[in-house]
Amino acid sequence: MSLTNSARHYGLISRGLHWLTALLILTVVPLGFIADWLSEGIRGGGADQAVIDRVVLLFSLHKTVGIAIFFTALLRILWSLTQPRPAPLHAERRAETWLAETVHWMLYGSLVLVPLTGWIDHAASTGFAPIWWPFGQTLPFVPEDRGIARLFGGLHVLFMWVLLISLALHIAGAMKHAVVDRDGTLARMVRGLPGGAGSGPHGFALLSAAAIWAGVVGIGIAAGAVTLPGTQTAQSARTESVGEWEVQQGTLGIEITQMGQTVTGSFAQWSADISYDPESGTGEVTVEIDISSLTLGSVTSQAMGPDYFAAEEYPTATFTAAITREDGQHVARGDLTMKGVTVPVDMPFDLQIDGQTAVMEGSTTLERANYGIGDGVAEGSLGMTVPVTVSLTAARGAP
Repeated sequence: MSLTNSARHYGLISRGLHWLTALLILTVVPLGFIADWLSEGIRGGGADQAVIDRVVLLFSLHKTVGIAIFFTALLRILWSLTQPRPAPLHAERRAETWLAETVHWMLYGSLVLVPLTGWIDHAASTGFAPIWWPFGQTLPFVPEDRGIARLFGGLHVLFMWVLLISLALHIAGAMKHAVVDRDGTLARMVRGLPGGAGSGPHGFALLSAAAIWAGVVGIGIAAGAVTLPGTQTAQSARTESVGEWEVQQGTLGIEITQMGQTVTGSFAQWSADISYDPESGTGEVTVEIDISSLTLGSVTSQAMGPDYFAAEEYPTATFTAAITREDGQHVARGDLTMKGVTVPVDMPFDLQIDGQTAVMEGSTTLERANYGIGDGVAEGSLGMTVPVTVSLTAARGAP
């Protein structure tokens, strides 16, 4: 049996790649739907750790199989470019041949675009369900960016439906040939049997598929299924000051480790009441943080749930501290109240003052167990320590 194609039959390699692709699709689609269905319960809060671990496992499997589909599709396309394409058995049926070839190109495009857009979405997001391979989780030229992740996440879902529709049409066509026409089309791909000679594929099929792809993307954008970067309403950081130093801009970020992967996040809304005397290096600060303003990659909704921050019951965290200068190093030493629990916290920080403007950068590390966050969640699933970083620029108000 020949490994390569001829003008009348498919070779062993082409048929092997075809059925390998089919097996991978039949694996990846149920994994994605089941994982997404289970994750709905996590987004609503209250899911136990076993469910969370199962969702992470399923999404990791889904992503890993998706990467396998991507490279299998590339290999299949490259192989097909080197091989003659057996002519259709009924080339005289021009409309049917055109439709079959168009669906064929839609499938090829889907097999590349669906995993590629999902891969870019994964690389642009932070954390959650890593791809199981040794080459890292990022992609060249793809930054961690919520807008990019949202764009390609929308395209991934849109293209997935194109794949499913194209696959359904492809299977329907194969069944028609087997049941209605009773010809050898299906046997050519199953057993490699030769078929009749014909005039070759329809020349406009590729252009037709490209036009359909353009229409799908346009409809997706118009319907809001695909959000272009910069078109969504961004939740910008909002800080408020009521003390003698007014915060002009600042960031308050946290970092968690989930399933061995780092996930970074930040609070968009917080206020700071700062009093500080540059001469003595002493002062006071009170910071109030809106917990619901946290964005934490793909696990934001999960973090708001009762097992974690419990944002509905405890919407605000408060840090009250005295500022001292010790051996040239500033420290905010006080208490952080979060989720109804108060724990002493020290935050060392660097401070640079130029005239009436101060620039501050500080960091500390919290233990999530101290606040009852993720009780019962193993350290292997969610790291126990949570680094916190603060940077801000403040201007001194009128005395």
